Amino acid sequence: MTSRPGVLVTRRIPARVLQALETRCEVDLHTGQAPISREELLRRVRGKHALVCLLTDPVDREVLDAGSDLRIVANIAVGYDNLDVAYARSRGVEVTNTPDVLTEATAEFTWGLILAVTRRIPEGERLLRAGGWKGWALDFMLGSELRGKQLGIVGLGRIGLAVAVRAPAFGMRVAYATADPVPAARAGSLPVPQMEPQSFDQLLATSHVVSLHVPLTATTRHLIDGTALARMKRTAYLVNTSRGPVIDEAALAWALGEHLIAGAALDVYEGEPAVHPDLLALENVVLAPHLGSATTETRTAMADLAVRNVLAVLDGQPALTPVP
Repeated sequence: MTSRPGVLVTRRIPARVLQALETRCEVDLHTGQAPISREELLRRVRGKHALVCLLTDPVDREVLDAGSDLRIVANIAVGYDNLDVAYARSRGVEVTNTPDVLTEATAEFTWGLILAVTRRIPEGERLLRAGGWKGWALDFMLGSELRGKQLGIVGLGRIGLAVAVRAPAFGMRVAYATADPVPAARAGSLPVPQMEPQSFDQLLATSHVVSLHVPLTATTRHLIDGTALARMKRTAYLVNTSRGPVIDEAALAWALGEHLIAGAALDVYEGEPAVHPDLLALENVVLAPHLGSATTETRTAMADLAVRNVLAVLDGQPALTPVP
């Protein structure tokens, strides 16, 4: 290019990653604490050649039309349900995401949630801080052991697989339900004993812990509804580190309140940052503020990959991680 291309970055990114972008491009950085407003996004994307955005930024037809010079939209996330991918492609705009780099961090965090909810760790801490602990007792705040139980994984992609490989450390056997066939090479590399494919309904009915790892699509929205929750064991726990709308939060709050399942641990929400008010009042649910990939190493790697995608496309090279 004869002039430096313009890039809109919708949220602050690590300084060294931003510097790499600034050496090659004219960067327009949104520095506010809150997500960029709709009006500001539409105004500032005009004339830009690249957009680096987050999962909180809806990039739809209106945004893509406003950014008529865009060559790439780089989403700093593995999911891309906030993007109109088909329309972007129809306009010749490349769309990229950040797979792989957040897999291990999210898998680790998933296990953190599993342990937190089954052993009632946040509940116990709240009680202690409130001065409610009266001392050790044989039957005090009993949780549930994992050894010998079944972990049911819904969606056996990169993160689902990374969660599965950690199951033997806790003595759990693994069952999985997935809409897509699992490549033989990937399945064969899993050091997971007794990994059993099951139907979705069978997995719900037989698992001690059900962990969700599906993308948000028309078919997975409210995948976990009242009917699905009623199929689960009364002693079962539900964990979600995928996307909030995969669960019907009103139905989950009802199921938890009626003790149809033992508990739930959530990192994502239907209308985040808002959380269904009935969930906030329950002790048998662990609530985290979308921390699955929240390590310094991973968030830096995510931003770095997005920027490398931008620079590759603006240089006329193929994107590193195009959305499939």
